[in-house]
Amino acid sequence: MKEKKIQFSKALEERYLAYALSTITHRALPDVRDGLKPVHRRLLFAMSQLKLGSGTGFKKSARIVGDVIGKYHPHGDQSVYDALVRLAQNFSTRYLLINGQGNFGNIDGDNAAAMRYTEAKLTSTAELMLTDIGEETVDFIKTYDGTENEPMVLPCAFPNLIANGSSGIAVGMATSIPPHNIFEISKALIKLLKHPNTPLSQLMKIIPGPDFPTGGEIIDSNVSIKEAYSKGKGSLRLRAKWHEESLGRGQYQIVITEIPYQVNKSRIIEKISELIDNKKINYLENIQDESAEDIRIVLLPKTRNIEAKIIIEDICKVSDLETKFSINMNAINSKFEPKLFNLKEILNSFISHRFEILKRRSKYRLVQTENRIEILKGFLIVYKNLDRIIKIIRGSNEPEKKLIKAFRFTKRQVEAVLAMRLRQLKKLEEKDIKLEYQNLTNYRKELNLILKSKIKQTSILNEEFNNIAERYNKSSINGKRRTIINNEFKAVEYSIDEFDSKEPVSIICSQNGWIKAIKGHQEDYSNVKYKDGDKSKFIIKCKNNDKLLLFSSLGKFYTINCSKIITGRGFGEPVSVIVDKSDNEEVVELSVYNENENYLIASASGRGFIVNTSDLIASTRSGKKIMNLKQGDKSISCCKVIGDYIGVISGDKKSLKFLTYDLSEIPQMQKGRGITLQKIKIGKTCYAFTYKKEDGIIFMNKNKKTIPFNDIKPWLGKRAQAGKIQPKNLLNRLLDK
Repeated sequence: MKEKKIQFSKALEERYLAYALSTITHRALPDVRDGLKPVHRRLLFAMSQLKLGSGTGFKKSARIVGDVIGKYHPHGDQSVYDALVRLAQNFSTRYLLINGQGNFGNIDGDNAAAMRYTEAKLTSTAELMLTDIGEETVDFIKTYDGTENEPMVLPCAFPNLIANGSSGIAVGMATSIPPHNIFEISKALIKLLKHPNTPLSQLMKIIPGPDFPTGGEIIDSNVSIKEAYSKGKGSLRLRAKWHEESLGRGQYQIVITEIPYQVNKSRIIEKISELIDNKKINYLENIQDESAEDIRIVLLPKTRNIEAKIIIEDICKVSDLETKFSINMNAINSKFEPKLFNLKEILNSFISHRFEILKRRSKYRLVQTENRIEILKGFLIVYKNLDRIIKIIRGSNEPEKKLIKAFRFTKRQVEAVLAMRLRQLKKLEEKDIKLEYQNLTNYRKELNLILKSKIKQTSILNEEFNNIAERYNKSSINGKRRTIINNEFKAVEYSIDEFDSKEPVSIICSQNGWIKAIKGHQEDYSNVKYKDGDKSKFIIKCKNNDKLLLFSSLGKFYTINCSKIITGRGFGEPVSVIVDKSDNEEVVELSVYNENENYLIASASGRGFIVNTSDLIASTRSGKKIMNLKQGDKSISCCKVIGDYIGVISGDKKSLKFLTYDLSEIPQMQKGRGITLQKIKIGKTCYAFTYKKEDGIIFMNKNKKTIPFNDIKPWLGKRAQAGKIQPKNLLNRLLDK
């Protein structure tokens, strides 16, 4: 065999494209006509072949899955069973296509029982999708092994794609079509059938938005939904449905009765419970799951002073009680090509499909009718010439040829005549045949009229859509809209302070960076426990609604909500759990955030500047870089500005020098490297602070001590000077060592 050289990149492109197209058309995307992926279509067809109609008994799911993978779908049995289960779950599928018996999972995320334990059959809705499949309404192809035939698409008298929606991920393409209300769809189809040029805005008056099986409330504007429907792509906000229940004496509880589509109920409860336990939401006392068949999640507020709508507004931001549903209406068109459809195109595709099915069904019935009329004509000839025909049959070895010659029978007619039984020759039978002949002749005229007249076809489809609308009317269980559409929704404006109980807490931060909160304020904190080798570094008395500013050795400021700090008697948790602090970062300062305060920050290289707290709040866990540092440098101090003089201590352990001067020489900046505070020849800057001239330097130790300003005058100088040997133990006393 001669070798053929091909470019590797070209070969890879060709094979990847083939794989992508195969995934898109044969696995991930639904057909726009019946709204089914191949696995779902094969499931329904296999069940119809097993005679599992809505009026029959159930069969084991394992038997159904076995037929599907054995005859039509050569894939894993679990994936096929998962597809079957989804079609039987009333929280996953808006209009069930499979009626399941046994454990088919629940909205809490529990899996269905094994296929050997569950049973299934088709629903009446699925039977609508299979109507007339035996009348050559759709094309059949050979199965993967060539031993069976399977339909390329179902006749589908039910608009499944837009009614049940679909989701899937292909290669470079995905689909996410929301379910809709079938009564509204039927009315829209009738409108489009009569007026094909109906604009989308008119259709949206009939179909205002999706209708999810789990209900909920759509809180997007009409403009947003219309844009998604016109482009076939967009998103909408879906929120849980709730109401307030009075408990008397002004107390109340919030009851959630419906949750967003495709959200796991147990995960919502776990998430909110975790937020309550970690004190990240201070307005809830507890959450209880009182659900039975219906959803009932109870939220118990801590206080009656906060409105229920404000609690819901805030909790929707931190949990899946509000979600975004992405709309991406990709499907396979009638030419087996992937296409992004808008709402009107999906409806028109279904109408076109039903026109095609009606024509093919009528042609099939016309052929069957003409064949029967042909045979009945032969029977009528027999009744007119009964004696002669009997004589020919009795007296000839080859009666077919003589009968054809004598009465001009067709081959089909002569075979039917020779197959007649004697009991059919009675007079009453002749009357029945004449009546049947007349009825079939009229029926043939009607079929010809259907095939020739678009008006007649439209009339039949109009009746078909009206029957669906009547079957799934607004008062029926399936026809009633479940999802409320609130185009006028406006978010409640509130302040986070409304939730805070403003209880006193003590924040403890250790030398090794472990942090925790203790309820209340104490005079003595000596009983606080630390890990072995660790000890206290910061003890801050504040309230649980306060914010803390953490300044690190890398020049970053982090913002910590006191409500997010773990409370208890244990060791707490590392600061790095609350903010994204790296291992090589040391906590330089931890203080309560107050508006419009100034801080003096300094680095080991002797540089620094004043910064206002308004520039220090970090909106993310990663903090805010305020002090720029050169390699090898680090931030060493951060002190609140309380006076009009600055003091700086620099040098090495043997020779520390102190310098003080007027604070007006230090600029205020938003960020940067700063200016030189003190000239350093040996060592590094250890500490920088401010003080009031009239108070002097105050040491807040066990015994309050002060160095008057007159005693500090020998160290008074100008910025960036070297200073003089520090007063005895000044640094140790300042740092409370």
